[in-house]
Amino acid sequence: MQGKGKKPSDDELLARYYSGDMGATEELMLRYKDTILGIARKFSFRSFAEVDDLVQEGMIALYKAMGTYDPAQGKSFKNFVYFCAVRRIYSYLRTQSRKEPGGERAEIDPESLAEGENPEELLLSGESEGEFRMRLSKLLSDFEFRVVTMYLDGMTYAQISAATGRAVKSIDNALARAKRKLQSAYSAAE
Repeated sequence: MQGKGKKPSDDELLARYYSGDMGATEELMLRYKDTILGIARKFSFRSFAEVDDLVQEGMIALYKAMGTYDPAQGKSFKNFVYFCAVRRIYSYLRTQSRKEPGGERAEIDPESLAEGENPEELLLSGESEGEFRMRLSKLLSDFEFRVVTMYLDGMTYAQISAATGRAVKSIDNALARAKRKLQSAYSAAE
């Protein structure tokens, strides 16, 4: 039994969830709601109404993560939830972009750049983080995108390695490939 003021760990809540305790389900959902909201805001680039849709997708991912999490994989539940939520929101946005007229977002037109501007500056100054991540998703493989996303969110190579189950060297190689692809894409646009 938990003492007053001591919050149960994720593993303890998951054990209670697996035994059918609906209170544990609610507690995990509340515990990760702010995390999901933060992820949704990073990917949102249209309106606050879309944030709600993304939060809903993230919460679905959280619920599914509760049912599929395996601590034997060596990942913390927190990292697993993050990974699942990002993938589900990314998939949702990709599906939604296909439904838009033309099915693709407008790309940077090099002719529209003002004197002295380059695509990177325009990208960073004019785009939301969500739009930037959508562009990344189009340029990079799924693994490279996941690694870059986690790296941009401040995770270390070791944390990314633990979250993905891949060696640190693999993480380093993925970031190097992503950097080359991004440099190539932006130098071609200049």
